[in-house]
Amino acid sequence: MTDLSQLNYLAIFVAAFSAFLVGGVWYSPILFAKAWMKENNLTDDDLKSGQGKIFGTAFVLELIMAFNLAAFIGAESDIAFGLIAGFLAGFGWVALGMGVTYLFERKSFRLWAINAGYQVVSFTVMGGIVGVWH
Repeated sequence: MTDLSQLNYLAIFVAAFSAFLVGGVWYSPILFAKAWMKENNLTDDDLKSGQGKIFGTAFVLELIMAFNLAAFIGAESDIAFGLIAGFLAGFGWVALGMGVTYLFERKSFRLWAINAGYQVVSFTVMGGIVGVWH
C-alpha cells in the first residue's frame, strides 16, 4: 500500500497539467479536431458554449486521474516504470474499457482510436512525470 504522504503533489499537479496540454494539442486542428468533430457530428458553433465549465471540470478530473496513477505507481518508482505503468493503465484499462462501451454504443472505430489514443498518450506522459519526479 502506497503511503500517500510520500507522493509528490507538485508532480501530480504537473502530470495533470500535462494531460490538459496533450488534450489541447490532440483535439486541436493540428491533429484530430476535424476528424473528432465529424465523428461526433459537432460544429464549431456547438463547441462555443460552456467552455469554462468543461475545461475546469476536465482539469479537476485529470488531477484526480494523476493522483490515482501516482498512488498506483508509488513514491519509489523511476521513469521507466512510470512510463510503462502509465501506458498499461491508459491502454489496458482506459482505452480497452472505452472500447467495450463504444462497441455497445455503436460508435465508430475512428472515434475510439482518437479518444483512446489521447488517453494512452496522456497516461503515459503522466506516468513518466510521476515516475521520475520524487
